[in-house]
Amino acid sequence: MNRSPILLVNGEPNSIFLEIFFKTLKSQKIKSPLILISSKKILEMQMNKLKFKKKIKLLNQKNLHLQKLNNKTINLINVDFDQKKAFDKISSKSNKFIKKSFEIAFEIIKKSKIKKLINGPISKKYFLGKKYLGITEYISHKFHCKQTCMLIYNKELSVSPVTTHLPIKKVANKINKNQITEKINLINKFYKKNLGFYPKIAVLGLNPHCESIHKFNEDEKIIKPLIYNLKKKYKISGPFSADTIFIKNIRNKFNVILGMYHDQVLTPIKTIYEYDAINITLGLPFIRISPDHGPNENMLGKNISNPISLVQAIKFLDKN
Repeated sequence: MNRSPILLVNGEPNSIFLEIFFKTLKSQKIKSPLILISSKKILEMQMNKLKFKKKIKLLNQKNLHLQKLNNKTINLINVDFDQKKAFDKISSKSNKFIKKSFEIAFEIIKKSKIKKLINGPISKKYFLGKKYLGITEYISHKFHCKQTCMLIYNKELSVSPVTTHLPIKKVANKINKNQITEKINLINKFYKKNLGFYPKIAVLGLNPHCESIHKFNEDEKIIKPLIYNLKKKYKISGPFSADTIFIKNIRNKFNVILGMYHDQVLTPIKTIYEYDAINITLGLPFIRISPDHGPNENMLGKNISNPISLVQAIKFLDKN
């Protein structure tokens, strides 16, 4: 294998992931071998339902290094999952399948030179429950990584939230100098290592217009003095008000916008670029990416989902 393979974990079997995977295979010339971890039964049923034809090559995860792989076939590591229909309602029935799929991927990453992972969407409600805030935290825990960061990447502009899938009422208590510094450091390292330059980072305030009627204003007490100190080491500015930072003439000055909470930055980035962005977890001992959308249960079997996020995820890993 000349190029390092890319592992793809199906995730929730009742999602649009295989549909956009088929569309990506049809439309793209991918140099890195793709290894799909999924159910052969589900794969064949969804191929039939979505009228996609391609030969399947079954792989043994224990001797991948001996395999001559290319993308003329779907290279599959089979994980059994018993479902009678191509698509069904999302439920906890797929939990064991998803868990086993991730376990196989993690074992391969730990024991081989393969360090590229894409995972399909999962249901936070059924698979993660209340144990993890999101898949970022789930994977971070499995690799004992305490310092990680969610980066929603687009080559024109990326965003990152200091807190991830946290209820709004809990956000303020999680905003501190260590958290913000950790994210800035991970973003800075990632851009330099993978893209060859140090990014210009805009840091947002927590409160509207960076102001507060309360005596303790996080923007004045935490964020502003921290940015002043970190300017000596990083290309950062702020704090900026979230209501104007995404205006074109302002956002164009930056590579990354760091927000204090999830919807503060993910809502505008998805409004601007829609599905043309990818979710990268920084701080892991490998590159992990997922398409920037969920299972999309309402679109199952319709064959009209946009594959651009998966296309961009594979393109990113195909270059690196």
